[in-house]
Amino acid sequence: MADDTAGHVRSSIDLKSAQLPVVAVVLKSTDTQVLAAELAARLQDEPGFFDNDPVLIDLGAVQDDPSPIDFPALVTELRRYHARPVAVRGGSSEQMQAAHEQGLIAAPEAARPVAPPAAAPAPQEPAPAVVLEAAAPSPGPGAVVVDKPLRSGQQVYARGADLVVLAMVSFGAEVIADGNVHVYAPLRGRAIAGARGDTSARIFSTCLEPQLVSVAGIYRTTETELPDSVRGKPAQVRLEGEKLLIEPL
Repeated sequence: MADDTAGHVRSSIDLKSAQLPVVAVVLKSTDTQVLAAELAARLQDEPGFFDNDPVLIDLGAVQDDPSPIDFPALVTELRRYHARPVAVRGGSSEQMQAAHEQGLIAAPEAARPVAPPAAAPAPQEPAPAVVLEAAAPSPGPGAVVVDKPLRSGQQVYARGADLVVLAMVSFGAEVIADGNVHVYAPLRGRAIAGARGDTSARIFSTCLEPQLVSVAGIYRTTETELPDSVRGKPAQVRLEGEKLLIEPL
């Protein structure tokens, strides 16, 4: 507090609510070694994925697991990839206490952005131990261009940009963008546009044969067969309200 020249008390600080973008790391295992291996595999081609983002650790999927979580090791592992773990939610009382002892705050259980579930993996692909969910809409300009085929198990994420792929996206591969996804070749894997909530994002492909398509969390898998008018043909995927539309180009 300080006095101005008129003798009034002038505050030197304001307290306001704020909303910050965070990345939710959803644990599917309590084994830290398994989690470390999964993070290494997921981020080997995208080492800047976190970019010093604050991270929320979501324990909802492992809250009934009796095995303890080594939070010191988990936090250290996340920081290796320039993540900043700050909060935790969804765990058992023991898990939440262990997280609190590492300085992680308890985040409120609130509605979270709808994230597309992982499509059924190919037989040779193990189920993921950790899922990275980008939250808080923040699409931006620019584009990332990929000119090599993407094989099963490979993932490319265009953070804050469109993604342009000039070669095949094979079954089991994944292309993700905060903006639009363009695939000028057969799209046979998973395509996710508007990953951070941009409902105006679209997916374009010259040959649409995907495992999964998703725009801003609204998704469709191959369990629902595509109509002949778009299957294997040039097509686009967009949102109209909360309905996912797939239309020929």
